[in-house]
Amino acid sequence: MHARYRPHITATLSLGLPLIGSHLARMAIEVSDTVMMGWYGVEELAALVIATSFFIILFFLGMGFGTGVMGLIATAIARGDEPEVRRAARMALWLSGLFSLACMPLMWFAEPILLALGQTSAISAMAQDYLRIAGWGLLPMLAGLTLNSYLAALERTQVVMWVTLAGLPMNVALNWVLIFGNLGSPELGVQGAAIATLTVLTAQLVMLVGYAAWLPLARKYHLFQRFWRPDWQAFFAVARLGWPIGLTMLAEGGLFVATNIMVGWIGTPQLAAHGIALQVTSITFMAHLGLSNAATVRIGQAKGRGDRVWMRDAAVTVTTLSMSVAVLAIAIYLIFPETLVSFYLDPADPQAPAIIAIGAGLLFYAALFQFTDALQVVALGLLRGVHDTRVPMLIAGFSYWVIGMPVAYGLAFVVGIGAPGLWLGLVFGLSCAAVLLLLRFWRGHAQGDWTRTQSAV
Repeated sequence: MHARYRPHITATLSLGLPLIGSHLARMAIEVSDTVMMGWYGVEELAALVIATSFFIILFFLGMGFGTGVMGLIATAIARGDEPEVRRAARMALWLSGLFSLACMPLMWFAEPILLALGQTSAISAMAQDYLRIAGWGLLPMLAGLTLNSYLAALERTQVVMWVTLAGLPMNVALNWVLIFGNLGSPELGVQGAAIATLTVLTAQLVMLVGYAAWLPLARKYHLFQRFWRPDWQAFFAVARLGWPIGLTMLAEGGLFVATNIMVGWIGTPQLAAHGIALQVTSITFMAHLGLSNAATVRIGQAKGRGDRVWMRDAAVTVTTLSMSVAVLAIAIYLIFPETLVSFYLDPADPQAPAIIAIGAGLLFYAALFQFTDALQVVALGLLRGVHDTRVPMLIAGFSYWVIGMPVAYGLAFVVGIGAPGLWLGLVFGLSCAAVLLLLRFWRGHAQGDWTRTQSAV
């Protein structure tokens, strides 16, 4: 890269690598659940795939408040506006908490919803058992996401990574005890995984709150001082910025979850293989997501400083880094597909060879959308940095559900390709989103006089 980009590379990696590490650590926790449940039983694994998909859909819908506030805080810090930092972060925490409580009835009565979506009675019942416990973890998960954004905007991403990493051994140990009934514990299966998840999420939130309250750099913002006092102007400003992000994440996440449901119509081995392949690709996606978060902070800083050239160089840098990760992922998926899938299964399970064969085939299709998946999530990060969320929401809805979903359904069930057809639909949807979002940033914000607009709060 040209010498002018070297400072941007250093700054982006300084921000992005710990964020990538935290996302990968969070993903490793989910992987540990999947791997250990796969060792426990295939039907239980399928139930976990469906239950976590249900949970993640609600998480996606609610994460807009915690994600959107990252750009607001970065811009406010660049302007030296201390009250705005406090107001935005505090009301994002309020919104995250209120949303979490509103979602509990859906998770408490998940079984009839899953039955209506075509899942078997046994899998639906086990999924509800999981959600009635793990569902309470939505509140610490969303609140923790908001604090992650707050600390990332303060360029304190390392602690986010270490707190998330601390949850991994805790989760593995609790799973080992509670899922399988070790150390005198009752054998709880999916309910044991749910208890472990809730415990880890709560512990992580406690650590983040403690650090955010202690951090000398953050004390001037007084985030938790008179926390109970409402600030309705900031509340609705963060809500206006956050709900389109939540719907955007829902549109994308819903596309993947819809494929989980449709693969469930095909068969349990196919659902297990699909869940494994999707989680493998999600690990790579965490790297792109971390870079996208870094892009939001960097572009938010450029907006606060009013420096359009700096913003363009930062955008080129983060996009190039994300493309480099995509090239590496494609190589790994194409060279080691069976090895990646077999890691999730007990070799002694009689269904393992069939699941490995199906999953390895799906990873070929996963390689096809690595570039476009990376480009669309980075483009979203760039647009959030300039507080642009509503039009990207419409682009995402169109790309994923008007283009991606009909193609997926048509190829899988009308043409009869099955699970590979669903993955080809993902390729079409993500490619459309990547093109339209990049055009909006580079032909719009990157060219226009966006730098002098007033902040949302």
